[in-house]
Amino acid sequence: MPLTPGPDTLICSARECTHDAVNAVVWSNPKIHYGRHKTWLACEEHTQTLLEYLKHRGFPAEVKTLDEIENDSTSD
Repeated sequence: MPLTPGPDTLICSARECTHDAVNAVVWSNPKIHYGRHKTWLACEEHTQTLLEYLKHRGFPAEVKTLDEIENDSTSD
């Protein structure tokens, strides 16, 4: 069964933000996400805020560009 296409515009995951995403914050909670990662989309303004939020909680996280995420998904 093919997946339906997503939205035309990728929006920042920060609360109440409606800006276009330019980065992806890739993270995991090792206690419950063993072997898999979550991805939050982020605009330029919120990339650092989202990253700091996760790092403060001790979750491994990194910032990737949307192009890097696209390339990662097509190489599987």
